[in-house]
Amino acid sequence: MKKKTVTLFLSVLILLATILAGCGSDTSNGADKEKENGNDVVTLRMMGYNPESTRATYLKYLDEKLPNVEIEFEFVALDNFNNVLNSQLQAGEGPDLIEVGGEAKLLAKANYLLDLTDEEFTSKYVESGLKPYMVDGKVYASPLQSWFEGIFYNKAIFKENNVEVPKTWDEFIEISKQLTKNGVKPQIMGAQSWEPMMKQSIGLVNNEFYSDEANRNFDEKFNAGEAKLAEEWLPYVEEWARVIDEGIITEDMLGLSYDQALDQFATGKAAMWESGPWAVETILEKNPDIELGMFPIPGKTEGDGWLIGGPGSALAINAKSQHIEEALKVLELTATEEAQKALVADNAGSSFLEGVEVDLGEIYTDSEAAFKAGNVYAPWTAVWTSGNPIVEAYGKSLQEVLAGVKTIENALKEADSVNDNLRKTLN
Repeated sequence: MKKKTVTLFLSVLILLATILAGCGSDTSNGADKEKENGNDVVTLRMMGYNPESTRATYLKYLDEKLPNVEIEFEFVALDNFNNVLNSQLQAGEGPDLIEVGGEAKLLAKANYLLDLTDEEFTSKYVESGLKPYMVDGKVYASPLQSWFEGIFYNKAIFKENNVEVPKTWDEFIEISKQLTKNGVKPQIMGAQSWEPMMKQSIGLVNNEFYSDEANRNFDEKFNAGEAKLAEEWLPYVEEWARVIDEGIITEDMLGLSYDQALDQFATGKAAMWESGPWAVETILEKNPDIELGMFPIPGKTEGDGWLIGGPGSALAINAKSQHIEEALKVLELTATEEAQKALVADNAGSSFLEGVEVDLGEIYTDSEAAFKAGNVYAPWTAVWTSGNPIVEAYGKSLQEVLAGVKTIENALKEADSVNDNLRKTLN
């Protein structure tokens, strides 16, 4: 929890060295063709960090529409995904289709991903869906459905305590105090992970900083080392930190895992919990009678609020695949309305395919205005070149803020330092 930034930085350097070492490899991967009913069946290996259950309808759709292609899905948990993937790519044994997120730009720069720029299907997606997977104007992955996080709340607890969905950050603080006064834990957080505080704090940054047109180019300047989080984000993250100062998020939550926090929320031991649609099935399994809703993170002034999210992940093709033609067929089929609806059937989100609209359901009614306004953003996946290492350093520093050994300014400076060091390394 209290690892120094230098440790994180060294591990990232090792990861980069592993990636770059494989750039010159001319070995190739791929599965042998099989015979089925007299037709050639090509097996494509797809590696993903989202479980197969979140892709079940989509994979079934691919199976029905591409009878001569068999998808062999390989799930690798996110905390070990990059290590496994990079080892395989370096050995020339990587999967044909790769689920990519914040590491896409690094993989593309290392020449591991196929350039998709001239493929007709890429033109069917809106620019915001492609941008996280572009390097020097070239497209290296095809976006799947969006991901988003807001604040789940127990409607029954809100009603019993006469509190309403907050429209401002002050209201959020006040209803939290009211719930505490009534003997109800206002918000639970699995702060054993560095992610939830990182995401929730950036939700307030979205409201107060990214909503300002004057800051539109900040992320590009940040990539270039011309802007600093500690200088630009500080007042907004300090405003978010009132949840720590007011005892809404407490130090004991550093001992809670994601699953433990989910359980406390689902069983009515807390009124609010931040997460995304992937948690709904488990919540309902634990408590089928829960009255579940989600509202966006509010800002200092009343508005539509913001959700954390954006392109959730994408599918890229291993540049060394022996079955590029068949892999391209998968991405071409994915760029259809039917495939997009199959994707969201098991993992709620919006589509980046032009003209496709998705009804997310009653749980997300309180977030509809935010969706319509396009108030869904996560800068580390959308634009930042070295996004994942930066937010990991930031999130781990916030854990130390909660423990009382660092300041918000320290946390932002740690993230700036990782960005500077990685930029110099890549250059």
